[in-house]
Amino acid sequence: MQIDRELDVKGLNCPLPILRTKKTLSEMASGQVLHVLATDPGSVKDFQAFAKQTGNELLSNREIDNVFEYFLKRK
Repeated sequence: MQIDRELDVKGLNCPLPILRTKKTLSEMASGQVLHVLATDPGSVKDFQAFAKQTGNELLSNREIDNVFEYFLKRK
């Protein structure tokens, strides 16, 4: 998967990871992929809801060593 930008929001709690993701996505072109790294366990549901509400596609997400990774495709 080609990643166009990366956003590190580790250590931040809701709603900051989503707000920073929204801002970063707004600066990207349609079809580009954003890789987000977060540590907030609540971010799993937040990112699913965010993708559904905004129309940006959550390509995948996973957890590795208490770090949550999200891959979002800009609508």
